[in-house]
Amino acid sequence: MSDVPIADLGARRGEEGAHGRAARGMFERIAPTYDVLNKVMSAGIDRRWRDVAVARVGRAPSGPLLDLCAGTMDLAALLARKWPERRIVAVDFSPAMLERGRSKAPSVEVVVADAAALPLEDDTFAAVVCGFGMRNLADPVRGAREVLRVLRRGGVFVTLELFRPTRLATRAFHAAYARVVLPTLGGWVSGDRDAYRYLSRSMEGFLTCEQYARALSSAGFADVAGEDLTWGVASVVTGVKP
Repeated sequence: MSDVPIADLGARRGEEGAHGRAARGMFERIAPTYDVLNKVMSAGIDRRWRDVAVARVGRAPSGPLLDLCAGTMDLAALLARKWPERRIVAVDFSPAMLERGRSKAPSVEVVVADAAALPLEDDTFAAVVCGFGMRNLADPVRGAREVLRVLRRGGVFVTLELFRPTRLATRAFHAAYARVVLPTLGGWVSGDRDAYRYLSRSMEGFLTCEQYARALSSAGFADVAGEDLTWGVASVVTGVKP
């Protein structure tokens, strides 16, 4: 595992290449057990969170949809079931993660790419949804500007994320989960404890929901709004391209 301090946003800047390589390598290693661990460690509640994110996508105008940081394509599969007539593209920097998810959504176009440098044309998508991926970017604001570029005017950006919590009880839950449950159970099932230490650091070192909403506004999004899910364990933030 790389020594790059990829959970610290300040430390990430200027080391985007090293950060990206560290995160990509980690996800490549844990891809075979990623889905199983998600189900076990979330007790299935992450499915309800994704349903909320997809509902927010429904506010967008008609047109193509992009699942950013798609991982094993759970969100892409939900989008394809809800809007089978639409063009849907799934982007992730880990080929192994995308390959694990292909069978969930065979009609979805798959692209291996960096979220901060998308090989996609301007003003293409009616909506972009990103589930649990923004905290893995070296520079989330740069990633948000790239989303803004590929969105059409009036298009919606939906972020589902485990932001750094502000509520005392939720902070205690996050700390226990991130420092004990995630590396212990994740390491046991996957055989890669270092990878799940990274995931725990990425949760603890990321922005709060309010800070992320301000970052989207500074990147150029309008009508930015956040919504806590399950007492703030996860949150959905939406923004619109003016």
